[in-house]
Amino acid sequence: MPRHDRETTARRLLASAAKTSYDPQKDIDWTEPLEEGLFGLTPEWSSLYGTHLWDQMSEEQRIRLTELEFCSISGVGIWFEMILMQMVIRDIYDQDPATKHVQFALTEIADECRHSVMFAMTAEKFGAPSYQPTGASQELGRLFKTLAKGPDLYASILVAEEVLDIFQREVIEDERVQPLTRAVSRIHVVEEARHMRFARDEIARRAATMSTRERLLQRGVLSIVANVIIHNLVQPEVYAACGLDVKEATRAARANEHYTAKLTHAAKGLTSFLEDVRLIGGPSRRLWTRARLI
Repeated sequence: MPRHDRETTARRLLASAAKTSYDPQKDIDWTEPLEEGLFGLTPEWSSLYGTHLWDQMSEEQRIRLTELEFCSISGVGIWFEMILMQMVIRDIYDQDPATKHVQFALTEIADECRHSVMFAMTAEKFGAPSYQPTGASQELGRLFKTLAKGPDLYASILVAEEVLDIFQREVIEDERVQPLTRAVSRIHVVEEARHMRFARDEIARRAATMSTRERLLQRGVLSIVANVIIHNLVQPEVYAACGLDVKEATRAARANEHYTAKLTHAAKGLTSFLEDVRLIGGPSRRLWTRARLI
């Protein structure tokens, strides 16, 4: 992508950010009590919806499960946003801050800082812990944020954001869901739309100049990133907190055809774009299927 086009995109995104941005600490009423009988997320997006365990759970358990699932997804969001911010800072480190491209990248980082605080405050409101990936996932994240470059840097952002975008759009429209999570989702969807546009443009520009060897490497790394992100969305502690057997619940969630269909549908736009720029293909495609995104 020529610099002019890159600057044009960034200028348009900066104008959008100036017109419509939020401060969650002010724009959400955190003193408002939670409403009884409402879910934490759209129930059809629960990892156990449609399983025998869901059928056996009381309505109170189902509600608590969806609350904690939203908090777990948000906690993993904080983890990945920390990775994202470090990658973007590293990417623009030696670029000209007078360019609109760098200025929007900095605007995106500011957005992500606010989102992370918003997600943390949401978990606190629900009386939930700060769910974070552990063990190998944490270490892979540490390695990725340090070494990622090229299209994978921005493609990983799309993996995390585009699937959640579809999920949160359903939450926003669902009157069965707590006003708090609907408000949080609305802010996130509006601001992340700009981030996804920015990422798509960067991916297309960088993917166009890759060598065959680099493309194969980028495909492999990105497919692993997709698996780590999706695998960690709902932490096992969520099931334990709802009085479920963790191993049984984890098995049920992984075998849940309904949840698989939701993930695959939500990822359709993402995977179609990545196939168009040839970042999905060859042996790496199997890992995308394993992640339930294809």
